[in-house]
This record gives sequence, structure tokens and C-alpha cells, in this order.
Amino acid sequence: MEILLSNEKKTGLSLALGFFDGIHAGHKKVIENAVLYAKKNGLKSAVISFTDHPSCFLLNRKPQYILPLKDKITKIEKLGIDYLYLLNFDEKFSQMTKQEYFDFLVKMTKPKAITTGFNHFFGKNKEGNTKYLYEICTKKNIKYEEIPPVKINDNIVSSSSIRKALLNADLKTVKSMLNYDFYIKGTVIKGQNIGEKMNCKTINIIYPENIIKIPFGVYCTLCEVEGKTYKSVTNWGVKPTFGDKNVPVTETHILNFDENIYDKDVKITFLTKIRDEKKFGSPDELKNQIKKDTEFCLYYK
Repeated sequence: MEILLSNEKKTGLSLALGFFDGIHAGHKKVIENAVLYAKKNGLKSAVISFTDHPSCFLLNRKPQYILPLKDKITKIEKLGIDYLYLLNFDEKFSQMTKQEYFDFLVKMTKPKAITTGFNHFFGKNKEGNTKYLYEICTKKNIKYEEIPPVKINDNIVSSSSIRKALLNADLKTVKSMLNYDFYIKGTVIKGQNIGEKMNCKTINIIYPENIIKIPFGVYCTLCEVEGKTYKSVTNWGVKPTFGDKNVPVTETHILNFDENIYDKDVKITFLTKIRDEKKFGSPDELKNQIKKDTEFCLYYK
């Protein structure tokens, strides 16, 4: 897959339009449809997306994504896309009317086909929608297909519904919509060594700033380091028993593991929430609870 900028023109394409945060089950159908049409008609396929969500520019919001950009690119590539246009949403795009944005796409790619989800909007004030795309594509002799909602347990799969589930620590629903477990990545940093003093060695990573924050608590997790995956238990929060600055940290105890991995990159996959954070009356109380949490994660499937 080739990553392109807006000034790089490829013509006669089958396009998939969207931001595609998370590459959930609905996103996959949109992208796969664009790829399928391209293959059937001897064309190349392309995703048109942005490096950051338009709302970050329009509403001056800090990104809170489901998936890091690098991993989103990897998942798009695995779906068979030939080209990925990663555009920078700026003042120019924010002022484009629906017609101007459509004309921009036509000039850049001369599309033969366009696929979007049912809830795709574009242009200033979101004035462009699927109805408009169908009408203008018909006039321009461009094949347009709107992918209907994908439902799981009568719930429509969308990035917003996944974020809502994450904010409620409903990781089962999240996995059903993403087809993979939610995770974060980071580099192991030095902590306070409290866990080691309690005979429960842990690693610390900084929770990525631009990834949506799940609720504080203790989670059954998997930790991937240097290509190997281990069962683990992760505390995400302020460590109320010992914390003195209330600075949130991600602290993970890797089961049956005793190696020094400072400065190594790790992936922490969240499987289920065990409990809320709690301030214990003594280190011994905390130590007993850690033992229970560890046993839970050891046998969790």
C-alpha cells in the first residue's frame, strides 16, 4: 500500500471515504467493498482519510482515538487497499462546500466508484451526505454504494458507540464491534518500585495521550513484549494507597515473568475489568488483594 498526499494524483480509482477510527466491523465492510469493486473492474482502490479527525480542528479538541494512526494504517493495508490518502484537515478543508469537496476528490482521483458508510458527512457544516453523493455520482457516471449499518446484538456498530462502551469499561461489547481487544502501547519507564518491594514486580508505561481513556481500575490484561505475549494484571489510575501526586499511571504485573525490560516497547491488551481502584488500609491488605487479582487473571479465558 502506498501512502499519498493530496498533491499526488492517481486516477480511475475505487474510493472508500471516512475517518475509520478503530477499523471496526462497519469500516471493514466499507473498505472491503471498495477493494472488491476495484478487483472486479481492473481498478486500483484507495482510502481517503485525514491524519486527525476534523473535530480536532473545528472544535479545538485533543484527539481521543480508539486506535493509534500507525496501527490504523496497518489494518487498512491488510484489507487490500492500494493507496491511502492521508490528508491534513485545515482551514482550507473546513471552508469547502459539499460541491467543492467532491470536486477536489474528482480532480485528485477521477474516481470510478465511491463507497461510504450510512452516516458519512462532509463539507462545511456537514452539508454533504449519502443522498447528495448518490445524486452527484449518478450525474457524473460514478458508481456509488452506501454500506448500511452493521448491527451486533441490535446495536449499530460505530466509533461513537465503541467509545461509549470504552468509557463504561464494557470491553466485551468493544471486542464484538472491533473484532479485536482494545489495547495501548508504550515504552517501559522507571516507576516507584513499590510493586517490587511487595514481591510483585511491575512495569510502568505512560497511557498514550491521544488514545481514549478507559475508567480507572484493575484489569485482566495481556502484555506483549519482544514478540511474546504473557498474561498480566494492570492497574490504571492514581494508586490511591501509595500515590501522593494523583498522577495517573499504567502499572502492569506480568505473570511468570522476571526480566528487566526498561526502555522496551510493550503492548497492553485489556480483556476485562476486575474491580475499581481502592485505597487499602495497609500494604498487607493491598498485597492480599493483588494475590486475588493475579489468580483471577491467571485462570481468566
